[in-house]
Amino acid sequence: MNSLIRNTARCLRSGAAVYMPRQADGRVWTSSARFLCAAADVQKALGDIVQKDKVVVFMKGTPAQPMCGFSNAVVQILRMHGVDDYASYNVLEDSELREGVKAFSNWPTIPQVYFSGEFVGGCDILLQMHQNGDLVEELKKCGISSSLLEAEKESK
Repeated sequence: MNSLIRNTARCLRSGAAVYMPRQADGRVWTSSARFLCAAADVQKALGDIVQKDKVVVFMKGTPAQPMCGFSNAVVQILRMHGVDDYASYNVLEDSELREGVKAFSNWPTIPQVYFSGEFVGGCDILLQMHQNGDLVEELKKCGISSSLLEAEKESK
């Protein structure tokens, strides 16, 4: 996250305008270098972020204090499986991060969950995976043993 902030700050400080090639109708488009640079840096930083940890959640709020019902549901599902050690990023703190992660995943909603760098989905998909047992298998692929699986073994 620090590199994301550093790269974005560097681009914002530059603040130069970028002139796009003249259009067929003679107009010249301008765009802020801040936007273009930050967008590219955000996408690269997001790629690095989702690779860094086995489980990554972009959410509204924090695991200790989710700020929407869907983010809370994701936290609760992960908690039921004993997944407490994961990276979470509060998209409410940074609008560029919020929009950047939507573009990065090509998924329009928050929360967003990644396992080992791969986009899993949002709340509905994680809930469905939990209900049909796929979540236990996906966690196993990440090297995480679900505590629900352990509890099931103990009860037999």
